[in-house]
Amino acid sequence: MKNSSRASFILNCIFWGIIGALVATSFIFSSREHSLREHVIDYLIFGSINVAVFYINYIVLIPELIKKRKQYLWYIICFILLIVASVGIKLGVALLNPESVLQYTTDDGKVQSISTANYVVTVIFIAGFFLVSSSIIKFAVDWFSNERIQRNLESEKKDMELQFLKSQLNPHFLFNSLNNIYSLAYQKSDKTADAILKLSEIMRYMIYESNDSWVSLDKEVEYVESYVELQKLRFKDGAAVEISINGVIDGQKIVPLILISFVENAFKHGVANDAEDPIKINIIANQKILHFSVSNKKNTTNKDAIGGVGLNNVERRLQLLYPDRYKLNIVNSATHYTTELMLDL
Repeated sequence: MKNSSRASFILNCIFWGIIGALVATSFIFSSREHSLREHVIDYLIFGSINVAVFYINYIVLIPELIKKRKQYLWYIICFILLIVASVGIKLGVALLNPESVLQYTTDDGKVQSISTANYVVTVIFIAGFFLVSSSIIKFAVDWFSNERIQRNLESEKKDMELQFLKSQLNPHFLFNSLNNIYSLAYQKSDKTADAILKLSEIMRYMIYESNDSWVSLDKEVEYVESYVELQKLRFKDGAAVEISINGVIDGQKIVPLILISFVENAFKHGVANDAEDPIKINIIANQKILHFSVSNKKNTTNKDAIGGVGLNNVERRLQLLYPDRYKLNIVNSATHYTTELMLDL
């Protein structure tokens, strides 16, 4: 509402500033001398009528008949009546003061008269000009206001959806990690304490640092590496994972928790203990582009749907946060599952 009022004020000031400049210019460059009576009639009486016509349409007719009630026929009727009223008042003043309104002196000193019909046409044109101008300004202000409201609503909806998606992601990750730690504890593994410590580090990142809209790419990569280390603790001889990082990671920003679902998916649905066919995570980055890929051998004994909540979640977040700035390619072959993500940073 405040922005709408400011836009209305600015546009009104611009319009009346232009009108004032045109009136001042015509007055300065006019070769004809005007009497005090003519000044009063032209600028005080007729000027007030023009302002009244403008703002009756701007403040009353458009908001009440068009915006609120959708009474377009009544608006047209009132529009015409406003012109008639303006013409009637001005014509009455002109007929009472013909020497000041309907007559003028030419450069050679001759007095010329303006016919009533010509004067009425001129007054109709002036009234129509102020009515149309007020309509254009009013609709322009309302359009900008509606656009701003729509953008705010879309932004709020987007933020709410992102928060919902993020709230899905964190428990999803936590449940999987706790299951892994439970398996270690059930086996009385010495790795249990390390797994709990590693999970606490990861959760600290998820709870605190990932609350920002953007995080540094190196933090996100560290988070992925910590997750991989946590997963390795599940296996007696460690998981078979190859992480390759190339390019420059220095100050780039990325949406937090956007990469982890691809890695999590590889561990959940892939074979992580085959040294001859390890999970491969490749990261190539420069100042403008990130190429992130994860490839894993498929676990034929795992009947869960590949992807699940994680990949559906991350793809929706990509659509919201990187519109037209990402490419996601998923290759689901008979033996391997590969995801490739290209991001414009």
